[in-house]
Amino acid sequence: MKNKKLTLFKRKKGAVVSALQTGRDRPSLLWNMTFNPNELSLYTALREAIPVIDAAIGKTVRLIGGFNVKCSQTGAQRALDTFLQNVPVGLCSTGIKSFISCYFDQLLTYGTAVGEMVTDKSGALAALYNANLSDIELIRQGPMQIGVGIHSGGDVVPVKRPDLILVSALNPTPGQVGGNSILKGLPFVSSILLNIFNTIGTNWERAGNIRYAVTYRPPKDGLDAQWPSERVAEIAREWSAAMSDTGSVKDFVSVGDVDIKVIGSDGPILDSAVPVRQLLEQIIAKLSIPPFMLGLSWSTTERMSSQQADMLTSELEYYRSLLTPVIARICRMFLCTHGYFCDFKVEWEPINLQDEVELAKARLLNARARQIEQDLKGCGDYEK
Repeated sequence: MKNKKLTLFKRKKGAVVSALQTGRDRPSLLWNMTFNPNELSLYTALREAIPVIDAAIGKTVRLIGGFNVKCSQTGAQRALDTFLQNVPVGLCSTGIKSFISCYFDQLLTYGTAVGEMVTDKSGALAALYNANLSDIELIRQGPMQIGVGIHSGGDVVPVKRPDLILVSALNPTPGQVGGNSILKGLPFVSSILLNIFNTIGTNWERAGNIRYAVTYRPPKDGLDAQWPSERVAEIAREWSAAMSDTGSVKDFVSVGDVDIKVIGSDGPILDSAVPVRQLLEQIIAKLSIPPFMLGLSWSTTERMSSQQADMLTSELEYYRSLLTPVIARICRMFLCTHGYFCDFKVEWEPINLQDEVELAKARLLNARARQIEQDLKGCGDYEK
């Protein structure tokens, strides 16, 4: 029996069609993705409630660095540089770096980022806009095509110019239209951390506002044993007068066996250092940010810090690979709508100066080694 080869894609009338989705015996996999407002609000609330998460995402956005676009034509280079520096972004921002920063922040927080290239009446690219995910819906039109619809009066209306829409997905699940947030998996861990913080705040609120327990033990003989309630009421009035906030210190004087204790002073406060650190380790491991960059003075070695920096560099390189096609589409649209048809290249700036210094040292050592080998060959000692 001959082995049958599974054809993933087949071409039909000039279009790429998935064989896994066109079989008659298979259910249709075409579906839309509506962004759940509760999920979007959850990720936003996580950033607001836990400063470490917000700081990590903010630092990642800033560490992505800047970029330059190099064109092969001088005139196109000047026009493109002016556009990238002065393009309006939304209502109050300017420059493509502002657009990319907001776009990347949205991509990390929600797993999907959507932007729009706005044209003027002549059809030329004039502005950029960061879309709100709660107002749109991703429409899966095929295995290789994604459309965008806008919520209007309870219906989803497809956009008129889908070629002007920018969509990026972070770590998408196979078969899923949108991506996955970098905060996915953190709500459970974060809820435990918030419970610990709330408990600490409640305990300190109680410790700062002390409550007293006044206990009176009347003697077995005498008038106090016959009328204990009247004696307790009198002690209560005197204690309230002594503890009243009148701006002056008062003394409480009593006769008999009176015991005064602070409520809750015998119960020890739980140590939260260990569980809080364990939860923060889980959060930081998901965000891929070295602890020392977030102000956490955890014990570490120089080699460990170097390895953490290398891992962060690889993460930033991956994020750059997601943003480069978006930048390229914007530049290509601007050049085409302004009559420039030339090649260009997106060049990212070095992530940090320390990497450049290490590379320069490595090149210097390699050059010295080659020079020594050439000198030894010239003297005839190298072959011996």
